[in-house]
Amino acid sequence: MKKTKGHILKKRKRLIEDFIFSKSYTPMREKDIAMLLEVPKGRRKDLAQVLDILQAEGKIEINSKGRYQKVIPGRNGTKNAEKEKNAGSQRKNKKTGKRGSGTDNNENLITKTVLANGIIEEFPQKVERQAEACPDEPSEADFYGRLDLRNQQMVTIDGEDAKDLDDAVSLQRDGAFWRLGVHIADVSNYVQASSALDREALKRGTSVYLCDRVIPMLPRKLSNGICSLNQGEDRLALSCIMKIDREGKIVDSRIAETVICVTKRLSYNMVDELFADADSKGEKAESEIRKEYPGLVPMLMSMRGLAKLLRRRRQNRGAVDFDFPEARFILDDDDEPVEIRAEYATEATQLIESFMLAANETVAETYHRKGMPFLYRTHETPDRDTMEETLSFVRRQGYKVEKRGEEITPGEVQKIIAQAEGTPEENLICTVLLRSMKQARYTTEDIGHFGLAAKHYCHFTSPIRRYPDLQIHRIIKDDLRGRLHDRKLSYYYRILDDVAWRSSALERRAVETERETNKIKIAEYMLSHVGEEFTGTISGVTGWGFYVQLDNTAEGLVGMRTLQDDYYEYNEKEHQICGLHTGRVFTLGMKVKVKVLFADPAMRIVDFQLAED
Repeated sequence: MKKTKGHILKKRKRLIEDFIFSKSYTPMREKDIAMLLEVPKGRRKDLAQVLDILQAEGKIEINSKGRYQKVIPGRNGTKNAEKEKNAGSQRKNKKTGKRGSGTDNNENLITKTVLANGIIEEFPQKVERQAEACPDEPSEADFYGRLDLRNQQMVTIDGEDAKDLDDAVSLQRDGAFWRLGVHIADVSNYVQASSALDREALKRGTSVYLCDRVIPMLPRKLSNGICSLNQGEDRLALSCIMKIDREGKIVDSRIAETVICVTKRLSYNMVDELFADADSKGEKAESEIRKEYPGLVPMLMSMRGLAKLLRRRRQNRGAVDFDFPEARFILDDDDEPVEIRAEYATEATQLIESFMLAANETVAETYHRKGMPFLYRTHETPDRDTMEETLSFVRRQGYKVEKRGEEITPGEVQKIIAQAEGTPEENLICTVLLRSMKQARYTTEDIGHFGLAAKHYCHFTSPIRRYPDLQIHRIIKDDLRGRLHDRKLSYYYRILDDVAWRSSALERRAVETERETNKIKIAEYMLSHVGEEFTGTISGVTGWGFYVQLDNTAEGLVGMRTLQDDYYEYNEKEHQICGLHTGRVFTLGMKVKVKVLFADPAMRIVDFQLAED
């Protein structure tokens, strides 16, 4: 029977309505919807017709940024959308008279960038169905054969907005030793090898963390549900339990399938507040933890001491520690940036980092000794010629470097950083050293991690958001259950090189996408500050000018053409731009004051001019 035009329209309408009302949908423009749903250009009018019908029925509306979103009962809808849009356009910059043009005229640049990089936010229906079929809670049958740690005190410590909690930590005294437990969500129990969920996770490789959204590796039903170690809920885990002596040395360890129940979900801010409270000697008000969860205080204070011990041990063996800030974007209701903050590592973030590093090293060393097929996180020694060029530059800055013409060790890099700490050249020295190093990657060979000064290292602690972690969880569980027979070993040897290559490539794609989208938001933010002056540090020097990074991490270019007081030449060897007649020098790490000249989110650029010029 031939389908009528009305029937076809009804079907299209249902499809678009389901798409916009899906949990993972984020408001987007008509063109973005067409691109994501692969609507041919000849059918774009049909899409527009369906959107108009849904809007007329009061099911969807256009928000102040011109994006389609579902109407939520009780919230002002379409009638106020134009009013909101006009109100937003009134928030203009006093100097330029512009506001939001970078966002409104570029049709959701972040979504377009994500799509252009081959990253799809929506999961295929088959994958969503498999996720929906997963239970909301583990059953008693799931606990059989597992080490039961539900009576053990343990916490998760994450960012305040985190919803995918994949690691919990515990600490107990064992005579003269510490017993540190790092408990990781057993994602592999729900994502079976070669299933639609697994194939999609491998295709994505990693979750992508953008300034305005997260594109998860696994559907949120899993990542925020049964695979998240939520407070007070029984969860399946893979635990690495380490026995640590007074020197911070791991003298024994056990990896086990466990069932756990997190005592309390804590945030980094709460833990930092507790530590600050402990250091104040009664001068500050008591922290939230000390007031409301006093039973956790002894364990957390012991964790603080152990984390410092582990960190000091890493530093003593020469682990390289660059403390560069990360950008945090404060967005308004329309996803426009109202502030950019530079966030540095805190004592609480370093505590979790220390414990995760300890678990990752322990797991990697365990499976290196077993000689089984495995995935390692490796970081090669820097190229000798490249590093020697960098070290020559460092010497010319007056810093002592012991090695000359030899392969450098991570300990020697750390010594240079320690010399520069607190000096005006600290940023310069750290930047040139970082740029001389290679990228870390995933390999099946255990060649060590240069930056961490670790002989063995892997990624074990984040299977919700990284595929390599999920893959090695399967290997570990097959080993624990005695299933690593010849056939299974052959299977892992056959697939792991490809998994390592894919995971490395997809990680680079995610990092580049995060970098590009950050540049868009930085340009949006700076667009409303054209004409204003800021202090920053020269972060890059090129033949066409030098880049300046502001204290809030935003970066822009001072073009050579804007330097009008002299003729300037680029000295690549010294990372400098030098004036031929005045002798004026601009070099990496130098503090300068700049004025914002121009910003274009579509081009991802910000142009500065020296303030005195």
